[in-house]
Amino acid sequence: MAVEIKNLEKAAKRILEAVKAGERIIIYGDSDLDGVASVVILEECLKNLGTSAVALYFYDREKEGYGINEKALGKLKKYSPALFITLDCGISNFKEVKIANDFGFEVIIIDHHEILGKIPEASIVVDPKQEGDNYPFKKFANAGITFRLAKILLRDTLSEGLRKSFLELTVLATIADMMPRTDDNEEMIRECLPHLKQSWRPGIQALLNLEAIKPLPLPQQVSKINSLLNIRDIKDDMPAAFRLLTASKSGEAEKLAKKLFKKWIEKKKKTEEVIGQVENRIGDKAASFILEGGSRWELILLGTAASIISQRYQKPVFLYKEGKKESHGSCRAPAGCNLVEAMNACSEFLLTYGGHPQAGGFKIKNKDIEKFMSCLNKYFIK
Repeated sequence: MAVEIKNLEKAAKRILEAVKAGERIIIYGDSDLDGVASVVILEECLKNLGTSAVALYFYDREKEGYGINEKALGKLKKYSPALFITLDCGISNFKEVKIANDFGFEVIIIDHHEILGKIPEASIVVDPKQEGDNYPFKKFANAGITFRLAKILLRDTLSEGLRKSFLELTVLATIADMMPRTDDNEEMIRECLPHLKQSWRPGIQALLNLEAIKPLPLPQQVSKINSLLNIRDIKDDMPAAFRLLTASKSGEAEKLAKKLFKKWIEKKKKTEEVIGQVENRIGDKAASFILEGGSRWELILLGTAASIISQRYQKPVFLYKEGKKESHGSCRAPAGCNLVEAMNACSEFLLTYGGHPQAGGFKIKNKDIEKFMSCLNKYFIK
């Protein structure tokens, strides 16, 4: 039997049992493109199995923070008991998984972020980075893991058209999440990209046909599409990427694609303003890392801003939106630096944290920011 990602077959078996028994299923995902693509794949899988999720929930990073959170669980409690499936989040939510268990949810975590020493007390945990996972490739986007789950769930009933459509979502998410283009990822990208323009999804066609995107070479088209799909635009609790990728009519897809392009122009301008403010503050400081915050900064801008600053200065960059008592932040780092290890070394000053070696997020009490800075300083000069 071929080696598979640890617990993926187990997760598929449990989902199929829930479908057969008519159990309620909740899909809980990150609102970035990787999370959205994962949710679309699993929800369309369920529909092909003759059911659908009783609730799709995308948490709002601006209002709720990162991952599973108590506010979201409070809203979803009315669906208990239910199978609660997390996509692209959950691996660092120890306390919140316990709360979900107490609410009567059976939690399945499907995530691809770094393991923080231990794993939450979920019923099933799927993460290629966990101990005992023998699948040789570890660098999937979450959509890549969900795609593999879909193939197990649907098996012989997975049509070639649907497989290619799921592959499109997976490849866009893989590139957007900056996963390495090697091994399994390289195979998927090589198969998908030449045929992306034949996508049957009206949303992808609408993006490809935008005047600013249509004349570009394919790699630049994909990069621009991913930028638009990561624009924050929520309607009826659904992010724009979900609405666009699941749109059934060309007209509505074209209208939303044009709206996202306008918002992307605005976002680019705001991001440049944040970068300018950070650069004015740091001046010629010779610190080994950058940590800056602002009460007026939008959290959604900080990942992109931190990425650009990190590339420019070749330093780890931590940017946060300052709240009244707590702050939420994003961090980025050049190759060779491990942000998860850095935050783990300073975890006593953080409320939550997680991510990948070069891209992560954190939540901190304002009173601990100076202590966090001091701790990072010791870590990075060691």
